[in-house]
Amino acid sequence: MRIVIKVGTSTLTHATGRINIRRVESLCRTISDLKNAGDDIILVSSGAIGMGVGKLNLSEKPTDIVVKQAAAATGQCELMFVYDNEFSKYNHLIAQILITSSDIENEKNHRNFNNTVNKLLDFGVIPVINENDTISTDEIAIGDNDTLGAIIAVSVKADLLIILSDIDGLYDKDPHKNPDAKLVSEVYEITDEIVCMGKGKGSELATGGMRTKIHAAEIATENGIEMVIANGNDPKILYDIVDGKQVGTRFYGKEK
Repeated sequence: MRIVIKVGTSTLTHATGRINIRRVESLCRTISDLKNAGDDIILVSSGAIGMGVGKLNLSEKPTDIVVKQAAAATGQCELMFVYDNEFSKYNHLIAQILITSSDIENEKNHRNFNNTVNKLLDFGVIPVINENDTISTDEIAIGDNDTLGAIIAVSVKADLLIILSDIDGLYDKDPHKNPDAKLVSEVYEITDEIVCMGKGKGSELATGGMRTKIHAAEIATENGIEMVIANGNDPKILYDIVDGKQVGTRFYGKEK
């Protein structure tokens, strides 16, 4: 299979913004094993700004665009260093790709992007993709990596999009406020009711929340791609997702 895995900031870092070493080690080991089994893996990784917050010893995620960009530039170095170090333990190469919306919307840029990703996969390399937060402005920003993951999944004709977050999946109501909230395990159609379930924000260091994940599901499923939202607390959950086991919330792609 060709699989796009989007990893959120909350999966990669502690609340301090510092890297969650044990979890990242497990993530890279599991992805490497899936790669060894023959799957093409594309990793869409958040975490640059969050890691920058930790490295710059900021007390909270910045709201000022210039400070955000500085944090992204600082954190991106550490993020790629960690990935390169961890994947190399299992003899896998990675390649960094930073994009903005213009790289998707411009036909020539989009074609070049696809050509690069496909060639990297031919070489057995794991592309690690992130929005270019260092230069992104409101005019050229995609806005969140959930949407970015869905756009890339469509672009590279993926079979499956997996979004790892800090929640088990989509609930019928906010589980933080309602202890009786129930996990929605399967979604065959994204109705207004499903969209309403997705209201709410994510962690303090994250950009999205369930709302952006539902939007990503709309993009993916409209193009016939299955998508799963699952808790990234234990990255070995990827094995069950790829095996088709009932984990998290699975959104079924429409017949094309």
